[in-house]
Amino acid sequence: MDVSSIARMIDISSVKAESTVTEITRMVEVAKHFRFICSFAMPSFTKRLVDMLSTENDILVGGVVGFPSGTDTTSVKVAIAKEMMAAGVDELDMVINVGALKSGLYDEVYNDIHSVVQTANGMPVKCILEIAHLTDDEIRRGSELAVRAGVTYVKTGTGWASKPTTVETIKIIKSEIGDSAKIKAAGGVRTLDTLLEMVDAGASRFGIGTNSAISIMKEAYVKYGKEWDFEV
Repeated sequence: MDVSSIARMIDISSVKAESTVTEITRMVEVAKHFRFICSFAMPSFTKRLVDMLSTENDILVGGVVGFPSGTDTTSVKVAIAKEMMAAGVDELDMVINVGALKSGLYDEVYNDIHSVVQTANGMPVKCILEIAHLTDDEIRRGSELAVRAGVTYVKTGTGWASKPTTVETIKIIKSEIGDSAKIKAAGGVRTLDTLLEMVDAGASRFGIGTNSAISIMKEAYVKYGKEWDFEV
């Protein structure tokens, strides 16, 4: 593990309702400096983000689907996925229908995820469970449905909920899915120690806001003996 490998696990994001073009521009500057693996904005700004990063072949752009509530109809999620793909994204992060999962409507949850996976046509799909609203058993069931539907990653949250992702959450998902899919942690990952503990538990990607991403990289520079070279 070193500074570069830490950066290549981070999806930097500016996905709050109030995120501005100025904040997205700042996120892009940070992504370019540290070479984060992927960058996310809300759908209305995604094409702009694609254009901003068009010359950066090693920085992907992700598109969000059904974000943040997951309660859009499946047809709307499919339409958004198509629009994000047309905008030029490299990956899709979709939110499951949390209420359907909690209602035991497992076929509906599966079909919702599977429809987006089919639409993606091989493009990586990360399925967001929004674990803050789920019991441990619901986390397990949601993870199983996501893997069966063909996702590339099971992702813990949107970052909009008040309850953070924990190391224990990663362990629960890992125990359910094994190596059938990868795990992305998002929501409350704000220190390097937390990130590294989650790596040990099975996570390999992290959704992190701009300020927290800078803070984690500063810790990484200290830990791995690299001189800090970024003006905050």
